[in-house]
Amino acid sequence: MTSTISNPTTTATAATTTARWTSVPTPDGTFTVVADDADRVLASGWTDDPEYLAALVHRSIRPDRLRRGRLDGLRERVDAYYAGTFDALDAVEVVQHSGPFLEHAWSVLRTVTPGAPVTYTQFAELSGNPAAIRGAASACSRNAAALFVPCHRVLRSDGSLGGFRYGLEVKRSLLDREDPAAG
Repeated sequence: MTSTISNPTTTATAATTTARWTSVPTPDGTFTVVADDADRVLASGWTDDPEYLAALVHRSIRPDRLRRGRLDGLRERVDAYYAGTFDALDAVEVVQHSGPFLEHAWSVLRTVTPGAPVTYTQFAELSGNPAAIRGAASACSRNAAALFVPCHRVLRSDGSLGGFRYGLEVKRSLLDREDPAAG
């Protein structure tokens, strides 16, 4: 599994000023992806508003302009995920910027197995800092690249859903879709 969260301060490419976006119809509603010219995901989520997603991107890499683009490879990966190939998103590069803990935590999120959600406590442990439960929750809430960085796979310690930027109905749907017992 490739687990890439690029830190633009260590990448040779300059900050993107224009990003492309596309929307994909899914059973959970319209899913929109904002990507740079190398098809690296900057933001994504269940909305038809690319401006909303662009606002979630860290200001140091936030695009100045958006234009509609085909992004066929990313669309195909989202379609494959919804067709049951949950690892279709694994090799997609994601660019998010923050401090070292959050960037590491986002990489760790990409290793959480579909159908095997973890609690915020377990996520903090996996991220290398068992005491950072609030930090783990922050990594989920500040994640701009939903689905590609699967923050929906993190639950409260009592097994309840907790929060999700795109609503608990979408989170439940994703978890149910990934549940091997449901198939």
